[in-house]
Amino acid sequence: MSANRTQPGAKRRKRRPDEAMEEALTAARQLLLAHGPAAVTLANVGREIGMSHTNVIHHFGSAAGLQSALMGSMIRDLTAALDTAVSQLQDDAGAIQPVIERVFAAFDEGGAGQLAAWIALSRDFEHLNPVRQAVLDLVAAVQEKMGDAAAARIRAVVYLIAICAFGDAVIGPPLREMLEQPGETGRALVAQLVPALVMQPG
Repeated sequence: MSANRTQPGAKRRKRRPDEAMEEALTAARQLLLAHGPAAVTLANVGREIGMSHTNVIHHFGSAAGLQSALMGSMIRDLTAALDTAVSQLQDDAGAIQPVIERVFAAFDEGGAGQLAAWIALSRDFEHLNPVRQAVLDLVAAVQEKMGDAAAARIRAVVYLIAICAFGDAVIGPPLREMLEQPGETGRALVAQLVPALVMQPG
């Protein structure tokens, strides 16, 4: 069903500016996950939360402003998920599997896969800058946990986890259906590969 045919959202009501912006960003994220980037428009968001097109413009300035705010919100969530993964690695000697689960969840349920695809298609890679330190912290945490493994190999392992989580979130469902694979196939394969890659000699 097209996002332009969604049922009207909440009735129009008064709300504080911060409440209105938070509701708008929540609706925009839901539209992105359900219908893709093209659905994230001022009109669609306004319809979902019972706010006029003019009021949405008032809060975000333009469609580009709304989209940029949504990207920023989702990037913060992804960074928080990576930070949690780092803490988990530091506290739990057997945390590689949970870390893989957390990264896959961030890209799938958290929407980071759709976000990354959107950023790639729009070429707005500067939006990824806030993630940089979280990714480097994750590399450092894996390095500390794995001891003698080479730093370059650890970076490659983190890349493998992230790129597989991204692909699984964006194109995984139809591919799994074609190949008659269960939903956890991607993360299970990565969980099998990572220890072997980290511990291989040379």
